[in-house]
Amino acid sequence: MAKTAPHWSAALAKALPRDTVSTAPTTLAAHAGDSWFASHLPEAVVFADCAATVAATLRFASAKGIPVTARGAGKGYVGGCVPACGGIVVSTERLNRIVEIHKADGVAVVQPGVITGQLQEAVRKLGLFYPPDPASLKDNFLGGNVSTNAGGPRCLKYGVTRNYVLGLQVALADGSLVRVGGRTHKNKTGFDLVGIFAGSEGMLGIITEITLKLIAHPPTRSAISAVFNSPRQAAKAVQSLILSGIGVAALEVADSFTLAAARARLGDSVVPKGKAHLLSEIDGTETAVADAIETAEAIVAEHGATHITSAHGDAGCEKLWSLRREFSASLKATGLTKLNEDITVPRSRLVDMFTFGATLQKKHGIAVACFGHAGDGNIHTNIMADFTQPGVKKTTDIMLDELFDQVLAWGGTISGEHGIGIAKKKWWPRAASPELRTLHATVKNALDPQGILNPGKFLG
Repeated sequence: MAKTAPHWSAALAKALPRDTVSTAPTTLAAHAGDSWFASHLPEAVVFADCAATVAATLRFASAKGIPVTARGAGKGYVGGCVPACGGIVVSTERLNRIVEIHKADGVAVVQPGVITGQLQEAVRKLGLFYPPDPASLKDNFLGGNVSTNAGGPRCLKYGVTRNYVLGLQVALADGSLVRVGGRTHKNKTGFDLVGIFAGSEGMLGIITEITLKLIAHPPTRSAISAVFNSPRQAAKAVQSLILSGIGVAALEVADSFTLAAARARLGDSVVPKGKAHLLSEIDGTETAVADAIETAEAIVAEHGATHITSAHGDAGCEKLWSLRREFSASLKATGLTKLNEDITVPRSRLVDMFTFGATLQKKHGIAVACFGHAGDGNIHTNIMADFTQPGVKKTTDIMLDELFDQVLAWGGTISGEHGIGIAKKKWWPRAASPELRTLHATVKNALDPQGILNPGKFLG
């Protein structure tokens, strides 16, 4: 049965530009979920065409107490853009313009619907570099990256999205538009309000424009792919590579289950034999990179690598990275449900993390696949479950409890880059002290006193 249009939809359409509001069932369904399992239909979708439309939508919603959820490309893994309480979804897909690229200032000004990879290609033509590289960079929106403070393999060397956000234009819950930060690479005028909105998961305001820092593009890059007989060896190699001082840009590790899944999908000739895989990239000047790669090869060999492949330049490196980018799809291709947890542990706990994953698997009889950004301790720990089997849901809940409890006991965090959203709402009280939760609530209440922005998530 089709959902009946809300009584306020006609008034909303009248208040906004023509053809920006839809209550069509297919449109509502397309904006009900993200890459996680939760889904909830909104009552209307606003396809914002400018900041003024976002502001007008929020003024309307604020006056009537209607929930509003911002949505980018819908590539999140924690239900962050699910309109859990219905109401209005504000889509940023039409806000897709690169407003400015200023080479001398090292600045790009973009709307939130610009795809990350498209910006990277545009600035590369000018010899510039926007480093953040979340896995779905060819599909995700920069607005979503800012809202979740997205990471990626290169954040080991270059930092996460927040490190490149100089300024924002934000529509607040009452419909007012405010600019925070600016376009200079250093700015200490007032509070760091950019830092408050970056990573706020759409609960404090809706981003309508982003000013990003750009840097010079590295002259060249090289990478090595190494295979080991155990994740323990690979994790120890990671520590040595970081402490060597060679300036590694990215360090990725995958365990035996992940490699087996990739072999099943891609073939033995594509995936090197072994029980753990390490991928490392180094960028910089030709001479520095050549010396660093030689050192890196020696380090992984010293730690027991059974097979080492090196590559130089964009084409060669991308060939090695192509395998890494297939890991997630390969795990999904097993037919099991992939519970993707983006936990982060202190780097000294890398070996312990892989060991704990194996222990969790052995204890409960459900596979655990670990891979990801080992260089900064952000290991994607995937519980691979067959929910058609009786009792599996209860078992995976216990496994998640044990996983998060152990990570927190080590001084780690339950989310390194995906955010809390709905998926990790249950564990938010464990991860944040009562005082910290009160502080979050204070900020939320100050900026959104009616609680209309992205309700139903970890702040309630």
